[in-house]
Amino acid sequence: MKEEIVNRVAGSKLLTLDLEELYPRGQRFRVDLSQWLEEGLILREKEFRNALKAHDWEIYRDGFVALSCSSDAIVPAWAYMLIGSYLKPVARKVVVGSSEAMETLLFNECLEKLDLEPYRDRPVVIKGCSKLPVPLSAYLWSLQRLQDVARSVMFGEACSAVPLFKKS
Repeated sequence: MKEEIVNRVAGSKLLTLDLEELYPRGQRFRVDLSQWLEEGLILREKEFRNALKAHDWEIYRDGFVALSCSSDAIVPAWAYMLIGSYLKPVARKVVVGSSEAMETLLFNECLEKLDLEPYRDRPVVIKGCSKLPVPLSAYLWSLQRLQDVARSVMFGEACSAVPLFKKS
């Protein structure tokens, strides 16, 4: 007599948090300030301001922009601020730092807004695989947020999750 195969995962109360679903959609840009520096090293204020005025800021419309400088130049804080003033009307978010730092900030903001009530007193698995660049810190932050409400938290896939936390 054959025994019926039962999918216990499908019948469980386990919830999955897929960080890829929180991924902020929109084009990413990296703006390198060295393009506006003399020989990539010296900021001349008048020329810098003129170059920024002539720049087409519309290309960043509704995008996420990371400002950085690839050269060893010492760039004053006001230069980043001035570029930010041009980007404010067009970009969704502007950060100073690498593209990775921008992704980290974007995920942190999404996780801070995440409604945790559906996860209250439930076992939760944080999905481990994603096609989008989910920063490692987002996994840590999601665990820390869920520890306040979830009965247990695991990482991976429902069929082979690694236990991380269980309320005592």
